[in-house]
Amino acid sequence: MTAPTEVGYARRLGLFSATMLVIGGIIGSGIFINPAVVAARVTTPGLTLGVWAIGAAVALLGAFVFAELGARRPRAGGGYAYLREAFGPLAGFLYAWALLLIMATGAAAAVAMTFAGYALSLLGWSADARQPLAAGAIVALTLLNIVGVRPAAWSQNLFTILKLLAIAALIVAGLVLVGPVGGTAAPALPPPTASWPLLIGGALVPVLFAFGGWQQTNFVAEEMIAPERNLPRALVIGVAAVAAVYLLVNVAYLRALGVAGLATSVAPAADTMAAVAGPAGRTLITAGIVASTFGFLNVVLLVSPRVYQAMARDGLFFASFATLHPRWRTPVTAITFQGIWAVLLVYSGTYGQLLDYVVFADWIFFGLTAATLFVLRRRDGDTLPTYRAPWHPVSTLLFIAAAAWVVAGSIGTNPGNALRGGGLLLLGVPVYLYWQARLRPT
Repeated sequence: MTAPTEVGYARRLGLFSATMLVIGGIIGSGIFINPAVVAARVTTPGLTLGVWAIGAAVALLGAFVFAELGARRPRAGGGYAYLREAFGPLAGFLYAWALLLIMATGAAAAVAMTFAGYALSLLGWSADARQPLAAGAIVALTLLNIVGVRPAAWSQNLFTILKLLAIAALIVAGLVLVGPVGGTAAPALPPPTASWPLLIGGALVPVLFAFGGWQQTNFVAEEMIAPERNLPRALVIGVAAVAAVYLLVNVAYLRALGVAGLATSVAPAADTMAAVAGPAGRTLITAGIVASTFGFLNVVLLVSPRVYQAMARDGLFFASFATLHPRWRTPVTAITFQGIWAVLLVYSGTYGQLLDYVVFADWIFFGLTAATLFVLRRRDGDTLPTYRAPWHPVSTLLFIAAAAWVVAGSIGTNPGNALRGGGLLLLGVPVYLYWQARLRPT
């Protein structure tokens, strides 16, 4: 009697879908809001664009690193798999633990609430519907992702294209259709008083968070067609495209609003579109933000369960999380649990606070994951992957230094949150020890 064949992932994602995942995983709501924060901190047009250019360079360095990691180890779970192999199972487990407990689920809850807020404004519904609409979006996308990666990818491609069209309209409005410094002039900003390192460092934090998210595509490497070739291409093309888009958007903001107007705006995208088309412009960009946040939510719910599945496959979590549906080839239990936990966070109202606690942890794992490239290169010896990160080791060290800068800035800004976030991470250690003990033969 033959043993049943183990169900594996189906390779259904081509280069286009993978690139759309990269772009969709980066562009959420940050580019529509964060430029105002940056302008307020640096106060000049040149520095505003300069900080976004630095952020673009850091993101490209990260894409280079993760592209080589994906080419060397095209495995489900991405960063989890690299950390486990390079630094041991505890490092990988803590990353997956943080994703499941807060980083992915908390981000899903926060983005769902952002989506719902803009959707209510667009539809003219009561604010009382915000939580049910956010929860409904999570449930709908959870069900979509359960029935296969292909329909989830198709929907992702659609919403990524819609968000890019909205951003294109924003760029055209700011660069072509409105005169320089359109709208009501804002009072001049006082010059910054902080030293240059603190000034640039403080402004880089919202920029780098707006650029984060490309690493999520590595989670679904086992579902890509020819991942050794397509994953690096998707990462580099996707991040380069977002870098160009972000810089053009900021030029559009500065031309339409001026640096003072941008710094004092609570909704720079809406203000820019309103300068061109009045209320209709605001409605158009609101619809674009709805599409953008919905697409970003879909990426989070699509890719993150692959990390939990990989962790369970290693025996470090419930066995049901490791099982793939025989027809849909998706980790149904992992996807379902993630959706339930994200909905609970929506209704608990604590997701924002929890994310504040561990926001620095994302960049801790960014830096640690980049450092795995040194280990994997040494172990692989003369084996050459299909892609090698340009200018390694300098480029990799620069990215690790940028990650450390963000972590240090987050800790310095709010050490209490960092302490609580560190405690939540350390809660994963006894959980890991429990599962590790179950692996030992009795």
